[in-house]
Amino acid sequence: MQRLKTRAQFQAVLAGATVARTAHFALHRCALDLASSAAPLFASDDVWLGAMVPKRWARRAVTRNAIKRQIYTVSAATAVALPHAAHVVRLRAGFDRKEFVSASSDKLKGAVRAELQQLLARAARSPAPAPAPSSPSSS
Repeated sequence: MQRLKTRAQFQAVLAGATVARTAHFALHRCALDLASSAAPLFASDDVWLGAMVPKRWARRAVTRNAIKRQIYTVSAATAVALPHAAHVVRLRAGFDRKEFVSASSDKLKGAVRAELQQLLARAARSPAPAPAPSSPSSS
């Protein structure tokens, strides 16, 4: 599994389809076929993964880093289930600070891990997005 590193890679994947959602996460996917405009950004035809944890939803850096570590750990364990494409797991809602007081508590890590497993299971069931149809020529 390769990790997304550049802004252009993240933007290309986020422009693709959202293939799965849970209460706190969304998974975006971009196919890596040769016809795709994103193909030059990715050196190999492998599973690519990036994690986006905005400061808006996780204020403390320790929380953001703990969530990112969980994203990479859980997805590495289920890498065989993901199709050969580029993926971004995006945090789209914050975890309640009243329920999860400590930013790096086992309770928060367990909740994040369970939800990520659910997200990746949903993504594995959904088919890879078909390439966008080209417009018919008017000749």
